[in-house]
Amino acid sequence: MATACARHILVKTREEAEELKVKLADGAEFANLAKKHSSCSSAKRGGDLGEFAPGKMLPAFDKVVFKMPLLKVHGPIKTKFGFHLIETIYRT
Repeated sequence: MATACARHILVKTREEAEELKVKLADGAEFANLAKKHSSCSSAKRGGDLGEFAPGKMLPAFDKVVFKMPLLKVHGPIKTKFGFHLIETIYRT
């Protein structure tokens, strides 16, 4: 079965997600921004969600993690929790 490892930053607004994406593009460290801004419990781990299989996350999240290019920040992706910036580290 396929698995993936990803990290994310979860915020309440699209605007905040877009501002953070600009900071990432300017060289900010993903983990530091996640620790400071993410509302997910993964924030304390720099946004690291660990390894998971398809279907463990929401469909919009899975679509990014299992189909979009690796090691690139994607988003903002809207889910019922807010807006995510997602980076897939690897897939098996």
